[in-house]
Amino acid sequence: MAFDWSKVGRTPPSALGETRSLAHHAAQWVAKVAQANLKAMPDDSQSSFSWDPSYLALVSQPLPAKGGAVRMGLRIGRLELILTRGANVVDAFQFDGKTEAEAGIWVDTKMNALSLKPATGATLGYALPEHPVGGGRHRLGMLGRELAELSRWFGGPAEALEDFRGKVAAMHPGPVRCWPHHFDIATLVRLDEGTDESARAIGVGASPGDEFYSQPYVYVSPWPHFESKSLPELPLPGHWHTEGFFAAVATGDEILAMTERARALREFIEVAFELSRTGLGR
Repeated sequence: MAFDWSKVGRTPPSALGETRSLAHHAAQWVAKVAQANLKAMPDDSQSSFSWDPSYLALVSQPLPAKGGAVRMGLRIGRLELILTRGANVVDAFQFDGKTEAEAGIWVDTKMNALSLKPATGATLGYALPEHPVGGGRHRLGMLGRELAELSRWFGGPAEALEDFRGKVAAMHPGPVRCWPHHFDIATLVRLDEGTDESARAIGVGASPGDEFYSQPYVYVSPWPHFESKSLPELPLPGHWHTEGFFAAVATGDEILAMTERARALREFIEVAFELSRTGLGR
């Protein structure tokens, strides 16, 4: 079923900062499970997630568990960890009323039962800002609308990114992944072979918000950055962002201002991608 953009905007995009921080920290348990149990990759993709629309959740890659592969995930709309096998949710842990320590005990207990390594001993190669609840209990009673809205800001862009990836399939784009450090979900289209800094590539993704924008946004970011003094015009809802990072950007507010949001977002991504290719000489 196609994502319904008419349901987005019930909570202003700029009002999702607290829930974004809670979800970002909760997702680290999924990353730690993967880090502990999957082979390390050069780009750390073993700890990345994918968006599963059937669960409305960010899920890990398959974990080689006793009895068959499982996935650990985060259902953002409920702020709960889920353990899945096939099409079924085997168990779940809701953060409401619980501490991070209790989450760790639940995760490690599940991993032990599946003959997998515990998550609490896993280390990630980055640090996040202090947890918004510290060592206390999560109190989510007043955040239900915000969590549901944040979930939609993953689901809608994830569908748009998969649609874009299908249209450029001949260019062999990377999978659509959510990265636990910055919490953005993106695909990378490499225009040159190799991974050195001169290799041309375009990242197409979506962020739930960060230090640059206090709301979700979609971006198309060419590398290396090209001349920004006379940039080509972008279709609505996009604009060029040049401070701190270089990309064509469509913020949540800009997307919601469009009458046909899905169509406008697809057109923005496609045009910004082609303009980026031109700017990179491809």
